[in-house]
Amino acid sequence: MQMGLSKVSNIEALVKQIKEEMLPDIDPYSFVSASAYDTAWLAMVPADSDQTCPMFKKCLEWVVNNQTKEGCWGKCVDAIDTLSATLACVIAIHKWSIGANNIKRGLDFVQENAEKILRKTEDHFPRWFTIIFPGMIELARKVGIQLAFPSQLNAFLLDIFHKRQLLLDTEELIGNQYYPPLLSYLEALPPSYDVSERDITMSLNGDGSLFQSPAATASAFMATGNERSLSYLQTVVGRCANGVPPASPMDEELIRLCLVNQLQRLGLANHFTHEIEEILVQIYRNYKTLEWLDKASNNIVDVGIQLHKDSLAFRLLRMHGYSTSPRHFCWFLNNQEVRAQIEENQGYFTISMLNVYRATDLMFPGENEVEEARSFSRKVLEKITLKDSSLASTGLNKMVEHELKFPWIARLDHLDHRAWIEDINNSNVLWVGKTSFHRYII
Repeated sequence: MQMGLSKVSNIEALVKQIKEEMLPDIDPYSFVSASAYDTAWLAMVPADSDQTCPMFKKCLEWVVNNQTKEGCWGKCVDAIDTLSATLACVIAIHKWSIGANNIKRGLDFVQENAEKILRKTEDHFPRWFTIIFPGMIELARKVGIQLAFPSQLNAFLLDIFHKRQLLLDTEELIGNQYYPPLLSYLEALPPSYDVSERDITMSLNGDGSLFQSPAATASAFMATGNERSLSYLQTVVGRCANGVPPASPMDEELIRLCLVNQLQRLGLANHFTHEIEEILVQIYRNYKTLEWLDKASNNIVDVGIQLHKDSLAFRLLRMHGYSTSPRHFCWFLNNQEVRAQIEENQGYFTISMLNVYRATDLMFPGENEVEEARSFSRKVLEKITLKDSSLASTGLNKMVEHELKFPWIARLDHLDHRAWIEDINNSNVLWVGKTSFHRYII
């Protein structure tokens, strides 16, 4: 009995400590996972006063200190974004002539694992990877880093470079209403691709960022010296001391929703009932006062994030007893253009469709719209599990199959909580960026 009481008191002490340290004035960005790729690019920026030193020393320190035991950088060792992130980190460390052991271990990882990782995703490379991975290989070789891939991988790499060239030849630098434009990948574009200073400065957002990408903005600043871009980078580093996020600014309301979702999926919600209620009250107030049917953007990333947010909000609000209309997340059903995007680019919408499907678990009788959303999302998810081999490397395939196979009402909460705790990939509360479309929390 005494041992049981001791465990309870320890749990209560830990909960109290978390609330005191993290929750009085929640900074949503403290729950956003750092992007090794973007942090590496900020680590490459030289100081104005001394070009032999990094401007953002904390970013360089983060890179040096966050290499995994396998020698890579990134949360998922078998994911393709780990290859790009690892090369970027190796380049950043090499630039400042430090960390010889870090560089060796990073290069060993890429050269030894590239074939295995790339083969898993063969014929299903996302657009961003086709642009960024060749760019990191070229940059590494340009700065004198020796890359030696297995000979059997050469034809495969040539095919990826060829696909990138097709993209560069057919797409405009600034354009394409569905995908992030080529200029948002400025840091990875080849030297032969002519990007003028005017192209860059004319495309800067009001906050000085280049398409809200820290990596692209770091490259833009090094190319132009634009003061607004510098201010943006300083703001991001100042707010995110432990590695920068893959995109900034981010939707802080979505981050808070993800926090509530994470607490519930870990089985900790009972310890944070007041904090959760405060967040949901504000979310509900916004949903009642704003018009959520106007989803103007057709950009594939914006649509995916909006669907993720709306379906997650619907599920959490309805679970906590709020009166919420299905139209807040079923809006995509009446937009033929968006439906076509989802069906043509299923991999980009895996998380969104999984959240839509989960939201439909809370369907009331007679809600035909929700029934249609459930049928649509299930068909998309079934196709994804059959066709998209890249899911296997993220563990997402198993998760999708679990959702489709076992009805929510028939599952045991404590077993779901344990599975969520044991899945290391769910340590990321939020990760939304141009180099990872599978990683925002579900």
